[in-house]
Amino acid sequence: QSLDVANNQLRELPAALADCPRLKEANFRGNQLRDKRLEKMVNGCQTKAILEYLRAGGRGKGKAESGREDVRKKKREKQQKKDSGDGEQDEVEEASKLLVKVLHVSENPAPLVVKVSPGVKDVRAFIVCCVLKGVNLKPGNALKRFLTMQTKLHEDICEKRTVATIATHDLQLVKAPLTYDVQPPDELKITPLGRKEIKAKDLLRQLQLEAEEQRKQKKRQNVSGLHRYLQLLDGKDNYPCLVDAESAVISFPPITNSEKTKIRKETRDLFLEVTSDTSLQICKDVMDTLILKIAELNRSALENKEGSGSDVESDALCGPGNLNLPLVVEQVRVVDTDGNLKVLYPSKTDLATVSSLLTVIR
Repeated sequence: QSLDVANNQLRELPAALADCPRLKEANFRGNQLRDKRLEKMVNGCQTKAILEYLRAGGRGKGKAESGREDVRKKKREKQQKKDSGDGEQDEVEEASKLLVKVLHVSENPAPLVVKVSPGVKDVRAFIVCCVLKGVNLKPGNALKRFLTMQTKLHEDICEKRTVATIATHDLQLVKAPLTYDVQPPDELKITPLGRKEIKAKDLLRQLQLEAEEQRKQKKRQNVSGLHRYLQLLDGKDNYPCLVDAESAVISFPPITNSEKTKIRKETRDLFLEVTSDTSLQICKDVMDTLILKIAELNRSALENKEGSGSDVESDALCGPGNLNLPLVVEQVRVVDTDGNLKVLYPSKTDLATVSSLLTVIR
């Protein structure tokens, strides 16, 4: 039922894996696979999607051409069904997929830009950002589920924040333009979630003391919360941070966000940020998955809202005919100090790892 071969030296995955009907969970991350599309999939897709890809023959393998032909054949049959009026079931399946609309920089009158300082190269080099509009966190425990989802992603695809860290902010509280920078531990000041303003050096010392207290009280080595991530900054002369137009630190990866941009039930628009010291592709894969998970939560929240019989005018979007209104993802440019483009997310190739569950309107 479970297969974990992460962080090995596999170059390809055998198609025979697709013939294991009881295989429910598989972890192939950290292998340098020859099939680059498959390598992206193992970082962001569910096991079922990966096995389907292997069953179809993938790319660059002996069965590849016949696999591609099967896909083309199915597409032709699907189109023929639609043309003859027999494609209703396919259309229902397509309509049930989650919708995300991409707003390009060129279409946005006020696109958000993140400037990157040269110093981050040696500390935490990679950052990917975007804006997500149309989120509904009001119904029931939607906000709690949102925060729990983020924690699970940190445990799973982010590998306990060792390969990447997610930060989510209330867009209305973000003062642009933003700068991704580094600061010395005794100069970096932040107001962490649920705490008072403090220097990074003192925050880490405080967390260290809390971790020791946890160990004593529970008489075990494991600690919880932020205390698990302290070692990720060991040996760093400078710490990474995202700074807003008012010179306030709104994010201190991989440790914490700021109370200043904290997400609340009333939050509708999000600023999403993923950082890594491993690779840019990991940032993109994590962001793809994050957007998918938020879209799933949003659909669930809207369905629950509809079921509760709410008649609040301001939440009219939750009406029966609007359950599949798309979330809007606004592109965010990451540039160097001279204004040269480093990253644009989402680009044409992004969100491909979750395409089996998302319909992306570009």
